Amino acid sequence: MRIGDKEEFDKQNMFGLGQDNTAFADYFTGNSYLNPLNDPKKCAVFLANVTFEPGCRNNWHIHHAAGGGGQLLICTAGSGWYQEEGKPPVSLEPGTVITIPPEVKHWHGAKKDSWFSHIAVEVPGTETSNEWLEAVDDKTYSELE
Repeated sequence: MRIGDKEEFDKQNMFGLGQDNTAFADYFTGNSYLNPLNDPKKCAVFLANVTFEPGCRNNWHIHHAAGGGGQLLICTAGSGWYQEEGKPPVSLEPGTVITIPPEVKHWHGAKKDSWFSHIAVEVPGTETSNEWLEAVDDKTYSELE
């Protein structure tokens, strides 16, 4: 469900906006917000609600792992996109769950006319790391409907 109005989106965003995602701002086009949902020091699985303003998306990136690893996205509000390299983009709506295996180059973010939130789940693994790559091309992104 596309939601362009911030007040309406805030009503739908049940896990809250959180704080400006300044720690990862270099890897996003547009503004995003991060709301940790648990303490990673107290649990092997870290959960955070990530909110994207309309048009915001993260750079292409890869979750590396020697074993296990990867990421899950649980879409909770608004409307967004997910795309793996070489594959068509997937529309993200509340209730959509995306399983991202390790070593898969991908990006995700809001549609150009909608706020968007998902819970990001870091899948535990061995020798895990995240490699941030190039930004999603503006021309390609603007053509997504």
